[in-house]
Amino acid sequence: MAEDKINMTDGGEQPSILGIRSLQKSFGSLSVLKDISLSVDRGNVVSIIGPSGSGKSTLLRCASFLEFAEGGDILYDGQYALRDGVYASKAELNRFRTRFGLVFQNFQLFPHYSVMKNISEAPLLHGEDKEEVQERAFELIKKMGLDGKEYAYPYQLSGGQQQRVAIARALAMKPEILFFDEPTSALDPELTGEVLKVIRQLADEKMTMVVVTHEMPFAKAVSNRVIFMAGGVIVEQGDPLEVFDNPKEERTKQFLRVFERA
Repeated sequence: MAEDKINMTDGGEQPSILGIRSLQKSFGSLSVLKDISLSVDRGNVVSIIGPSGSGKSTLLRCASFLEFAEGGDILYDGQYALRDGVYASKAELNRFRTRFGLVFQNFQLFPHYSVMKNISEAPLLHGEDKEEVQERAFELIKKMGLDGKEYAYPYQLSGGQQQRVAIARALAMKPEILFFDEPTSALDPELTGEVLKVIRQLADEKMTMVVVTHEMPFAKAVSNRVIFMAGGVIVEQGDPLEVFDNPKEERTKQFLRVFERA
């Protein structure tokens, strides 16, 4: 199955790094994702916005196989991970998992591991050279502004520092795409700025990212495309300036007016 390919770009020669088509997901009788289709091109930042309960996080969880959809397609670089609701083999899914990194809203660090071990553990488990992994971990610690925290434990760090460790941990596997699920929702405004600065830096470096966020100014400034979801469907998507400054759908206008009043 994984060898079948499809081009999901807008006329480009290379397939999108991530393609989702007609994705459907339910929890019991509750339909959470209803015919979702989108694509993410390499080097782009796609922000997903919308009210709570709109299916944003579920969409990321399906894209990363933490949840399993009942219908539709998921493709990485034109290769099917899910086709017409049927998943590739376990071995193929494990191979797809090496292509992306995940950053959650509540950090999900190993509390009994140091910063260094949190970052280096996954590459070591995948059989990478210990010396190379440690060198990469030190570089990421410096990149995240965490010098001197190499052997600290999560409880000794602020929330912003913990989230930056989580980003470094995701980057340690050298992913092709990063998924962020509300990366600042557990942080106060000052710490939120620390984390958004790191994500902006990654965007400047052309890291491919999909970011579920309620940080509207950030989404407008950093994204190549913004997707507005509500009620399990994509209501509107497009260039950030168009979506934020000239939304076409009434539901989008209603949502953005709430943030303008805040």
